Amino acid sequence: MNKRDVSIATMTWARDAREDSLLRESLSELAALSLPVFVTDGGSGKSFVDHLRGLPQFKVFEPEARGLWPQVRRSLQAAYEAATNFILYTEPDKMDFFRDRLRDFISEAKAGTGVVLAARTSESFATFPVFQRHTETAINRCCAEVVGANFDFTYGPFLLDRRLVPHLLGAPNDIGWGWRPYAFGIARRLGLRIKSLEKAAACPADQHEEGHAERLYRVRQLSQSLEGLLLSTTAGLSNAQR
Repeated sequence: MNKRDVSIATMTWARDAREDSLLRESLSELAALSLPVFVTDGGSGKSFVDHLRGLPQFKVFEPEARGLWPQVRRSLQAAYEAATNFILYTEPDKMDFFRDRLRDFISEAKAGTGVVLAARTSESFATFPVFQRHTETAINRCCAEVVGANFDFTYGPFLLDRRLVPHLLGAPNDIGWGWRPYAFGIARRLGLRIKSLEKAAACPADQHEEGHAERLYRVRQLSQSLEGLLLSTTAGLSNAQR
C-alpha cells in the first residue's frame, strides 16, 4: 500500500505531566511520517493542545460528547472526509511502533483488504503483564469466534478501508473500547477481508507493572469489548457505500 493512500485518526488526553511528556514525544515520531493526522483531544491543557496544533499535518478537534468513542468517532469522521482510501487508527502512545514499524506496516499492507491489524508475535505477547494477557486473550478469542480468524486483535493500530466508517458512526457513545471489536464484526458482516501483519513488539519497559487500578481498567476494557462485539452481530448497517 502506498502511504499516500493513508490518513491517521487518533485521540489524546494528557491528564498529567508524565502523560503530557510521553505523548509529545510519541506524536512527534508520528508527525515524522508526514501523513495527515486527525486527532481529537479530550481535555488536555492549552500548552499540550497548542503543541499538537503546531505539529506538521496535524488537525485537532474537540469531541461532540465526553468519552473515548466520541473522540475516536470525530477523528474517524475527519479522516473519512479527507477521502484517503485507508485510515490508520492508533492510540497515541505507540512511540516504538511509530518509529520502528509503521512505515513497513503500511507498505506491506495489501490494498483491497477491509481491515489490516498490526499484531504481536506470541513471543512479544508473552512480555506483557499477566492480567493484561488474560483479558486480551479473552477478547482475541471472542473476536475470532465472530470474525472467523484467529488474530491478535488487541495490540492497537489497524488500517481500515474508509468505506467501513459510515457503518460505525451509529455506535452508542458509551461503547468505549468496544468500538474496536464492533468495527471488526461489522467488517465481517460487510464481507470485507480482515488480515493481520505480525511482527515483534515487546512490552514497553514502563508498562511491565500493573497495579489494582490497571487490572480494573483491563476488566472494563474486556467488558466493553465483549459488548461491542455482540452489538456488531445485530446492529443495522448504513446504506452508505454498502
